[in-house]
Amino acid sequence: MDVKTLTPEKLAGMIDQTLLKPFATEEMLRKHCETAARYHFKTVAINNAPVPFCKKILEGSGVLCDAAVSFPLGQCTIETKVFETIDVIAKGAGEVDYVVNLTAVKSGNWAYVEDEMRQIVAACRDRGITSKVIFENCYLTDDEKRHLCEIALKVKPVFIKTSTGFGTGGATIEDVRLMKSCVGDALKIKAAGGIRTAEQALAMIEAGADRIGTSCGVEIVEGFRSACAE
Repeated sequence: MDVKTLTPEKLAGMIDQTLLKPFATEEMLRKHCETAARYHFKTVAINNAPVPFCKKILEGSGVLCDAAVSFPLGQCTIETKVFETIDVIAKGAGEVDYVVNLTAVKSGNWAYVEDEMRQIVAACRDRGITSKVIFENCYLTDDEKRHLCEIALKVKPVFIKTSTGFGTGGATIEDVRLMKSCVGDALKIKAAGGIRTAEQALAMIEAGADRIGTSCGVEIVEGFRSACAE
């Protein structure tokens, strides 16, 4: 995307405003959702249990609940991940981000990785829900990232995503560019993990990201608004 065409409002609509802390209270979640509604972020990215609570707060705002599945390790069985996906959609999730089984990836068990992706993406697609596949690139070689992209091109989730934000590293420009070079415009890319400023967010978008996952959405939008006013 050409960032020259971006407005603060368009940028806000590309943000998944994230609150995945395991100790988040209902009051924290309430404020999180109210902020997301005020800024018109695309989603609130949250854990599964608070989805019904957050969905009620966001009713009528246009902001979706983006639920994290098998988060952050990705080590649940396929059956568990599929159940979790279907269950959280039934409870109000409008988008789902799931973590690949990294043991299968690192072991070269690509048939397992593809089967898992197909089942979870199908569960989302059948229910009209946006699916995102989290690679967790900080643990992967470039060849493993490319192989995941190749599988995703066959299975066709809506998004592939760089990171959980809970690993040893987050989104990098290099990884976004690599993913974009593999999938082109066939799939969308979500950059997440460590993106805290407008400059970082814009750099990710210029590299090919279509969505930004961040807990700093307000700071990013306001920083961009200030830059536009200069």
